[in-house]
Amino acid sequence: MTQMQRLESLGLFDARVPRYTSYPTAPVFSTDTGSPFQTEQLSNLDPAQPVSVYVHIPFCERLCWFCACRTQGTKTLSPVESYLETLEAELALIRSILPRGLRMGRLHWGGGTPTILPPQMIHRLAQAVKSVIPPSEDWEFSVEIDPTMVDRDKIAALAAEGMNRASIGIQDFDPLVQASIGRIQPFDVTRDCVNDLREAGVNSLNTDLVYGLPHQTEARLIDTVDKVRILAPDRIALFGYAHVPWMSKRQKLIDETALPDERARYRLAETAASLFSESGFTPIGIDHFARPADELCQAAWSGRLRRNFQGYTADHCPVLIGLGASSISRLPGGYVQNAPATAAYTQRIDAGKLAGSRGHVFSPEDLLRARAIEMLMCDMTLNIPALEAEFGPPAAGLAPIHRQIANRFGAFVDLGDNALSIRRSGRPLTRIIASAYDAYSEAGAHYSQAS
Repeated sequence: MTQMQRLESLGLFDARVPRYTSYPTAPVFSTDTGSPFQTEQLSNLDPAQPVSVYVHIPFCERLCWFCACRTQGTKTLSPVESYLETLEAELALIRSILPRGLRMGRLHWGGGTPTILPPQMIHRLAQAVKSVIPPSEDWEFSVEIDPTMVDRDKIAALAAEGMNRASIGIQDFDPLVQASIGRIQPFDVTRDCVNDLREAGVNSLNTDLVYGLPHQTEARLIDTVDKVRILAPDRIALFGYAHVPWMSKRQKLIDETALPDERARYRLAETAASLFSESGFTPIGIDHFARPADELCQAAWSGRLRRNFQGYTADHCPVLIGLGASSISRLPGGYVQNAPATAAYTQRIDAGKLAGSRGHVFSPEDLLRARAIEMLMCDMTLNIPALEAEFGPPAAGLAPIHRQIANRFGAFVDLGDNALSIRRSGRPLTRIIASAYDAYSEAGAHYSQAS
């Protein structure tokens, strides 16, 4: 039996499992947990511990067909202006709740297209956030950049507000692939954006690529990888396209017959990963790559790698405060998601209350299982003594799951007294292996394929 046949027999091409950027995952969230819990948790934060802040900008001038994010199209800045006013009102509510002295260790703007904001709005939003939660001395400010929706003035405004990491969306550079997903982005436009960022002093760059897109072939992806290497980013995220048209209606515009099959997807991912490794990038987790000097690589080597809603991170702030429609906060006692629809989010803030509409309160078992899953997703190794040291006797209750995994996945894993480790050959199965620790995996949610 070949390597691919063994992986296939274990469900790589059939399984539908979470990406585990959180645990429990969002489909488990309940409307029983909302703004009252959100208010209580924020008011009791420890001001001695810096927090991360995520700001969601849901607007796009073009709606890429492959995207499953919470976004909405606009051709004018009028709804963006109104939304910014609501963000400011949300920040005012949070200011009245947070303990004094709280600092911000990380700030990330995502979307949507944050670079839809003109310079004056960039300054306005950044100052609004910093006035409520001032940045710490060593803070990181990252922004998702659409090269077709940014110019030197916007970059200068972001840099002036402290942006020191840019995340550049690429997906694929092939014209046919771009046309098939509704995202035309010539290489020279992206290259000019990278040059402008570096001239503005933003030297930490990461790029996002997607495999499994329609009309994507190994030759086309190799050409894209070659172009990415010319850009010389510090980090690369290589995500598998999640075709979920039942959740993201715009994906119905994609020709399903042009999508590569499961085996072709696997080969695309392996080809790109091999090329990045040959170029000096270190594989991080299941889908990231980083230069050895990059903080993400250092975190992986030292066992400090973490996973959150943005994927792999070196962020060690224990709390994430989400601002804007659909944003999710990770608070000491659980998760809370703001109302997903912009209108519902605005209505809640206009009523003078926080926008949390659903969430999940952590149980002790949730925290134990979450850490076990994070260890596997980040380190490819579940450190049994470390888990027992952190959670005590309940950690031993996971032993039957360790054994089940060892029995099912055989030569792809190693189980000893101190660790359950995923071998390099078994890394494509990581999400499936991690799902064995998910107590909510039978909740009936629809997830993307594991490959």
